[in-house]
Amino acid sequence: MSLTESASNYQDLEKMPLGEILSNMNREDKTVPLAVEKALPQIEALTAEIVKRMKQGGRLFYIGAGTSGRLGILDASECPPTYGVPHGLVVGLIAGGDQAIRKAVEYAEDDYEQAWKDLKEHEINELDSLVGIAASGRTPYVVGGLKSARQAGLLTGCIVCNEHSAVAAEAEYPVEVLVGPEFVTGSTRMKSGTAQKLVLNMISTSAMIQLGRVKGNKMVDMQLSNTKLVDRATRMVMEELKIDKAAAEALIQKHGNVRAAIEAAK
Repeated sequence: MSLTESASNYQDLEKMPLGEILSNMNREDKTVPLAVEKALPQIEALTAEIVKRMKQGGRLFYIGAGTSGRLGILDASECPPTYGVPHGLVVGLIAGGDQAIRKAVEYAEDDYEQAWKDLKEHEINELDSLVGIAASGRTPYVVGGLKSARQAGLLTGCIVCNEHSAVAAEAEYPVEVLVGPEFVTGSTRMKSGTAQKLVLNMISTSAMIQLGRVKGNKMVDMQLSNTKLVDRATRMVMEELKIDKAAAEALIQKHGNVRAAIEAAK
């Protein structure tokens, strides 16, 4: 039996007091970062290759089903507002299409051919990178997509939570984060999902840093799409240029983002 399907370390969950349920879940969650730490060499190898291709104009694609697919879409959707990159630079695709983001689509993940069809709609090419996300490591949608992508010459990686999986076998750069049994047996939206989110954070954030989208420790290319972000941008310009708030606000209003405001004033 795979790790993700193995029995929970806890019994009679329905009989537990609420406080005990929460403390036991928290105890299990604490093990996730340690599992991710063990996979750091794999994460570094995959991310280095992704960055290499992105610097040549390549894009990053995620594919997955259910929770895994939604996590990929979440990570991709946050790159443009956070780092000011085009919406098509990081793309998340889910089995069953966009309707599956909110509501499960029955048997969509079992279609071995569909992921490659979905990817081809984006005119995917050899400079692009594909990361398959599947806690179980056996999702046909992901296995088929990685196999076709690798045959077509794309960089392929994956994030899985079982060893020696079918998904990892199709990826040049597999990342295996072995979090062990879930608190609720087989509920991989829990520890496995948390692990996948942490790894996705690492991949996209470190890629954006290496692509020059961070200065110092700040998001200088972020989109100023609400009052909170405009206020943050103003403080960043004030700090960098050692000017007062009014002057910083004027620069932000004139130039539209932090990087442009700072460069124009220097």
